[in-house]
Amino acid sequence: MSATAPAGTSDRHGPASTTDAPGAAPAVEVRGVSRTFATRSGDVVALSDVDLTVRAGEFVSLIGPSGCGKSTLLRLIADLDEPSAGELAVFGRPPRVARENHDFGIAFQQAGLLPWRSVRGNVELPLELHGTGRAARRARAAELLEMVGLSDFADHLPDQLSGGMQQRVAIARALAESPSLLLMDEPFGALDEMTREHVQTELLRLRAESGAAVVFVTHSIPEAVYLSDRVVVMSARPGRVREVVPVALGGAGERGEDLREDGEFFDRVRAVREALHGTGSSAPRGVETR
Repeated sequence: MSATAPAGTSDRHGPASTTDAPGAAPAVEVRGVSRTFATRSGDVVALSDVDLTVRAGEFVSLIGPSGCGKSTLLRLIADLDEPSAGELAVFGRPPRVARENHDFGIAFQQAGLLPWRSVRGNVELPLELHGTGRAARRARAAELLEMVGLSDFADHLPDQLSGGMQQRVAIARALAESPSLLLMDEPFGALDEMTREHVQTELLRLRAESGAAVVFVTHSIPEAVYLSDRVVVMSARPGRVREVVPVALGGAGERGEDLREDGEFFDRVRAVREALHGTGSSAPRGVETR
């Protein structure tokens, strides 16, 4: 990536300074980012001039029409793609440096499990690759499998699980190293409603305990409002930030199932829906309009 790192940060090949530590800078900074894909029928502009800051410890959801570039933006942050223009930083570092330093965990739409490893082995994999001892790996995997409701399937292989169960394993794996940033692309889409709501609440608990920032892609407005500190509403392609809706419904550790029936929750759901459909005249005070 040709983008220049912000002042005070290391480049891709140099050593990180003490100011590069997670928490010393915003979790994510996106400045003037565009992404254009060349196709046989011509160039397709997926993202155009996107600006976004995600503070350390903040939960931000991206929502918008299909094809608006939500997943593309997440892939750019994760150093799985490069922007056509603009700059990105993760904890003040270029995304590649943040990836190499294991600053973030990823859970995407497809589980991507290794078919020859057990459920426990898949969850332990990041820890194993980074030298964590066997006993500590087992303990962490057991904790996470209990959280996602799969303790009884620890010794099963992925092809013995349903698609939704495989996705829960992928979520547990993304949380294995307690990263400072989680990048999640519709990770709950394959789950049944009861399991989805349970794992949403557990994700908020883990996020409160770890202090991790989260960038979360979803098509579900209630899910975005329940989980987030702010909801970023994107326009149809080319994707731009249309509005940023602050949720302000209490901290992650304060949210429980009762919130889903709260009047303020429904007010925020309505505000996001109006922003998404371009009818935000009744959006609550505090909505940032671009």
